[in-house]
Amino acid sequence: MKIALDPHMFRFTPLLELPRLVAELGYEWIELSPRDDVLPFFTHPRIDDATIRRFRTELDAAGVGIASVLPLYRWSGPDEDDRRAAVRYWKRAIEITCELGVDVMVSEFNGRPEAPGRSEGRFWQSMEELLPIFEREGITLKLEPHPDDFIEDGHAAVDLVRGINSPNVQFLYCAPHTFHMGNDAPGIMQHAGELLTHVHVADTFDHTASSGLRYIVNPPGSPARIHQHLDIGQGEVDWDEFFGGLRDNGFDGIMTACVFAWEDRAHESSRYMREKIAEYTKDWAAVS
Repeated sequence: MKIALDPHMFRFTPLLELPRLVAELGYEWIELSPRDDVLPFFTHPRIDDATIRRFRTELDAAGVGIASVLPLYRWSGPDEDDRRAAVRYWKRAIEITCELGVDVMVSEFNGRPEAPGRSEGRFWQSMEELLPIFEREGITLKLEPHPDDFIEDGHAAVDLVRGINSPNVQFLYCAPHTFHMGNDAPGIMQHAGELLTHVHVADTFDHTASSGLRYIVNPPGSPARIHQHLDIGQGEVDWDEFFGGLRDNGFDGIMTACVFAWEDRAHESSRYMREKIAEYTKDWAAVS
């Protein structure tokens, strides 16, 4: 099992300094998430091949690897121009992933909840074009349901991933989305079975608590989705249940610490998350 850091809170750290920083924080692996000089949110990648080579040199020097690459594009539309552009961006992101020597990519469905049917249709259009590339390049894609997407429920997302019917597409369980996915971590994990090969670890509060009044959003009836990416123990995720479900499922994949809430204490938070994950997995075999 690989324990990785999503360095989003360090996105303003120069890219070539990032590997050394991640090593100092106690991690051997990075989940390379969107940053403006590599894979910006929803636009074409910015990094060139020369910078990729320099980045790989710094990774080797720091003893740090890239466990996964996480791009986010609107490949499920429902706007067709956006979808076509997203497919172009995906193709370059796949090239970058290969140049980095990485064989895992992570993403979301990125459609719209108010247009689920149309979004799913766009998703399948994009997959018809991209899946052969993932399979040809030997890249495994891990997909997660996300708040404000056309699939938010965990069980439904597992079914969609299973319906893709490719060994190169698997399921990611994101702990800070627990209460948007149905608050059934053990059930979703069991339902996913061998498809569950990647998890995101951060805490969050239950937005459904107090009769849905834990958070009050105006105007009433707003479709806004609210969740957090907090340190373990700062929210209401049942961590014994979460890690117990992974253990019962025989999890042996990538576990990414993805706290975004504390840029003012990013170093402390990242070290704390590494320590807490180590505590929960101390009896597991082959943790790095």
